[in-house]
Amino acid sequence: MNANILISTFLLAFFTLVSTGLFAQKGKRDFYELRIYNIENSDQESQMDAYLEKALLPALHRNGVPKVGVFKPIASQPDAGKRIYLYIPFSSMEEWAKMPAKLEKDQAYQTAGVAYINAPFDKPPYLRIETVLMRAFTERPHFAESKVTGPKKDRVYELRSYESQTEKLYKQKVKMFNSGEMDIFDKLKFNPVFYGEVIAGSAMPNLMYMTTFENIESRDTSWKTFGSDPDWSTMKVLPEYQNIMNRNDSRLLYPTDYSDF
Repeated sequence: MNANILISTFLLAFFTLVSTGLFAQKGKRDFYELRIYNIENSDQESQMDAYLEKALLPALHRNGVPKVGVFKPIASQPDAGKRIYLYIPFSSMEEWAKMPAKLEKDQAYQTAGVAYINAPFDKPPYLRIETVLMRAFTERPHFAESKVTGPKKDRVYELRSYESQTEKLYKQKVKMFNSGEMDIFDKLKFNPVFYGEVIAGSAMPNLMYMTTFENIESRDTSWKTFGSDPDWSTMKVLPEYQNIMNRNDSRLLYPTDYSDF
């Protein structure tokens, strides 16, 4: 078998596999991309704001993504002024995979984003980009736009990452969420945006989720109430949920003026 035939056979097998796997999940469970742009100064922040607001978000909207979130750390956070968080919910992995090619062909995007796309090597708009890919939890298959109101500058969107020691223990933590922990968040009005199983990232095995609050005071009060909730008190002591995570990374963010939610 020559090389071309071998390659063609492999590609056929690959696309047959993905067509019945992750790429064929449209409508069942969302896929989420979280990009973290690391920046070092106000000039880079301005460049990124202009690109996201004027070029990328409009292009994503034109190409089938109705809502996109853009967030920055609140002033009290150690990474305030150093990061911009971009959250993109996709209806399928196929939609995510096809987006770069769509943007390449989107002339309006190419024009509006020219300063970002063609930024010189000695004046880049960011230091580095971190990317996390997630698949929505089975019991929360789609993202939900936050119901929080009030000035965006006062809102607190809390992004949490729960890391586990092994894949098996991580699955138990996901089960804990699917089996009742998310219901407690709903009961206490945490206004969750998404819950995601991380399928590619730098801190695996881990899950990530985002809850939202009107301000920092309501956030602190909500977590205090959660800690003493009777349903949580019962759940957290169950033997199957002991020692299933070893790190909780929490980021307090606010939505930019041009963020969709």
